[in-house]
Amino acid sequence: MGIITVLWEKWVEFRRDFYKITLAAMISPLMYLMIFGFGIQTTSHGEPYLMFLIPGIVAMSTMTGSFGAVAQNMSVQRLYEKALDQVMVSPTPLWQFITGQIIGGALRGMYAGLVILILTLPVRGGLIFNGWSFLVMFLNGTVFSTIALVLSFLSKSYSDTPRYNAYIITPMSFLCNTFFSTDQMPGVFRTVVSALPLSQASRMIRAISRGEDPGRAGFFVLLLYLVIFGGISFFYIYRKKTL
Repeated sequence: MGIITVLWEKWVEFRRDFYKITLAAMISPLMYLMIFGFGIQTTSHGEPYLMFLIPGIVAMSTMTGSFGAVAQNMSVQRLYEKALDQVMVSPTPLWQFITGQIIGGALRGMYAGLVILILTLPVRGGLIFNGWSFLVMFLNGTVFSTIALVLSFLSKSYSDTPRYNAYIITPMSFLCNTFFSTDQMPGVFRTVVSALPLSQASRMIRAISRGEDPGRAGFFVLLLYLVIFGGISFFYIYRKKTL
């Protein structure tokens, strides 16, 4: 019941701010698609660059949608509304509260990715998006929801959230296999960037869109991130640190 309650809260928030959330999910990805996809007429890996770009933008949208949905709300609830204090003394198990936040954030990220898929439907040619694509999108969303939870517990003020976006989300948006392949990067830097969750999500969604096998390694990497950051978020809330 605790998970359902949190998800219901997310649904009410989504329904209330539907137009704002949808516009926010559309504007930046559309600008990237127009500038890089239509403005730069080139090829990548033997295919039109737009066909390479769309899967990366979808993966990036799931990241930004999930992270933004959790990081901002949790920071406000914890620092200003003191809503987490009420959660602590309520009969709702803390693990259900955390799980609801993670799932809710992942669903918001999937919605952002779905918006891009709908908008690019007329131009994405033979790209394939199926159940495996949505599984990767959801898993990517859960990873960045847990990262957002951890960072929101570490935040000392509301202004920390934009800083985390600048330090973490923006660099990954541009480097992690979205606008260009990590194969073009030099040695050690390529290895580090390729191991980041968005790089794995972009690679798998792109492979699926081409009708190729995404492999198991990417799923393992994303699950590993989910376990690590999920464990840290559970640790913080059960130890009641910084809350």
